[in-house]
Amino acid sequence: MKKWVPLIIIVILMVIAYFSGATKYLTFANIKENREVILSYVDQYPILIPLAFIMTYIFMTALSLPGGALLSILGGFIFGVPLSTVYVAISATIGATLIFLAARTAVGGLLKKKAGPFLSKMEVGFHKNAASYLLFLRLIPLFPFWLVNLAPAFFNVRTRTYIWTTFVGIIPGTYVFTQAGYGLGAIFESGKEFSVEGVFNTEIKIALVVLALFALIPIFVKKLRRDR
Repeated sequence: MKKWVPLIIIVILMVIAYFSGATKYLTFANIKENREVILSYVDQYPILIPLAFIMTYIFMTALSLPGGALLSILGGFIFGVPLSTVYVAISATIGATLIFLAARTAVGGLLKKKAGPFLSKMEVGFHKNAASYLLFLRLIPLFPFWLVNLAPAFFNVRTRTYIWTTFVGIIPGTYVFTQAGYGLGAIFESGKEFSVEGVFNTEIKIALVVLALFALIPIFVKKLRRDR
């Protein structure tokens, strides 16, 4: 029965998503138009709003819905940093773990078809050093986030390894988005345009690449020892 719990949760979330249509309201235009109302709700409901935010993020990640970056920016706007970074990292990890565990149930075959030919490109990395490779994939988005959530389930990656590498690996990118959201109010006031693509400047991209290379060090060390 434990095997089916993640899948049952995901099905429930899918039903909620279908009938609520909540994700279509997650746009910069809506955030800008309703920013005063949003901030007032945070003041009135200091426990309920963070819980609602975390549940929404889990829901979007588990269903592989688009809008995670925008939701991270919204978190930075309403909760500030580092609180929003913690909320996003925890909820994204939970959501990713749900889809990871669901891929190990009877529907794993269907999810494997969704992943398609990408899996063969990732197989060697997971067999060499699953933890280092997964950290690398979290830091550098070579593949879609939903695919990195699914793939480890098909290569016998341990759940514990999956959880800690996911949590640690998404923190740098999460911080970038939430920090951008923290300054969103000033951008709205100035009337300037804001885009998700503009968040990652050259310096940030270089920093993430350097972090990703550090994650690969254990693989290089292992190869050197084998060669010797």
